[in-house]
Amino acid sequence: MTAFEIVQWFVYLLASMLFVRGLHDMNAPKTAVKGNHVSIVGMVIAVIMAFVGFFYDSESGSFGQDINWTALVVVLVCVVVGAFLGARLALRTKSTDYPQLVSLFNTVGGGAAALVALNDIMGASDSEVSLVLLITAGLGVIIGSVTFSGSLVAAGKLQRILSGKPAKIPFKTFLTIVNILAIIASFVMLCVQPGCRTMWALVALALSFVYGLLFVFPIGGADMPVVISVLNACTGTAVAMSGLALDNVALIVAGALVGASGMTLSVLMAKAMNRKLSAVLLGGFGGDNEAAAAGDGPEGTMKETTADDVAVQLKYAQRVIFVPGFGLAQAQAQRDLADLGKLLEDKGVEVQYAIHPVAGRMPGHMNVLLAEANVPYEELVDRDDINPQFPQADVALVVGANDVTNPAARKPGTPVSGMPILDVDKAKRVVVIKRGRGTGYAGIQNELYFMDNTQMLFGDAKKELEEITAALKELGD
Repeated sequence: MTAFEIVQWFVYLLASMLFVRGLHDMNAPKTAVKGNHVSIVGMVIAVIMAFVGFFYDSESGSFGQDINWTALVVVLVCVVVGAFLGARLALRTKSTDYPQLVSLFNTVGGGAAALVALNDIMGASDSEVSLVLLITAGLGVIIGSVTFSGSLVAAGKLQRILSGKPAKIPFKTFLTIVNILAIIASFVMLCVQPGCRTMWALVALALSFVYGLLFVFPIGGADMPVVISVLNACTGTAVAMSGLALDNVALIVAGALVGASGMTLSVLMAKAMNRKLSAVLLGGFGGDNEAAAAGDGPEGTMKETTADDVAVQLKYAQRVIFVPGFGLAQAQAQRDLADLGKLLEDKGVEVQYAIHPVAGRMPGHMNVLLAEANVPYEELVDRDDINPQFPQADVALVVGANDVTNPAARKPGTPVSGMPILDVDKAKRVVVIKRGRGTGYAGIQNELYFMDNTQMLFGDAKKELEEITAALKELGD
């Protein structure tokens, strides 16, 4: 190794250490922002080092020899355009739309990793081709292509461009298994027939693209958070494979970190939703909508209430549990909920926030929103710890949470069967703030809304919380 290559290796190692430190800091809401900043610094260092390396000729050991200026201009233009579009999307996207933004970024990342790996296979001369190159680049092509098509469908479902309901594909299981076997066969042929590597790489690319479609199309919106996490893990793995093919330490470490953390999160989320991760990978993860449609819907009617009546109930309560969900995020009402909680605490009411691990549309969504509103961390209580406390709550105020509070999860034959929920229905009184009478992502009515101890306050969460707070202040001490 030359002196420059040694320096480059250590710079990439430094960037990798910053990635690890940043990921560690993202474990807790208090240090998550710092973790993001540390990771950004690491990425900037890695990118700058990559550009410096572009001007270095390893054969002559000097800079400025045989530079492909056309390639450099193309890369610079792509970086500027990509940075502009990425920053614009990030700044203009609402927090409720972050999951589909992440899916789009996964699409770009997976596609880029697949193209880089494909270029390594097609661009290498016969003397440069090795089994290690074919294996790593081949895996990069396969995983990157799956991530590209799967993430694209996931983004479409989340953005409502495509239907959020599970798609029924005839002979889905058979087609999926055949597709997987064909991908494995093409990968094996890529490795044993390096002379035909371009053909087999393209076959693997096409088959993997189809698998991504078979993987995500059958999955309903209620299960989409786990899908996003799995695809994120796939993106990281594809990047790591590209790093191995390119012998780039920073890409290997960054990809491995994303892949490992993404898969760990996928397992935890699947467990939180009482789903099997193996079913996700086989594309059989969606709920049974036909079974749900065939069953009887909730009996009774929804009982409506007013903001003034809710204020009275809260005033005379001793213990209140807030249950935030996607409706809170959609209305950007986290600060209004925090203000209501502070007002109740000033009146001597005990307030807690029940946090379901998949409430909202991405892991930790509610934690992030409420931390942004300066809600004390000790008041954010996870599902397992808050569920035993619902029977002692005088009022459970549900703000835009739907499927994660549906008692239908306790019986078989519904899209949410078996999913651990918040035991909101066990509170003495339940008030649900909801925009309308529609269903959640699972596509079924929430049985909670029809129970005797439940009242419905229809309207925008932000507006209704403001009215409740105003009415509570008028009631005085």
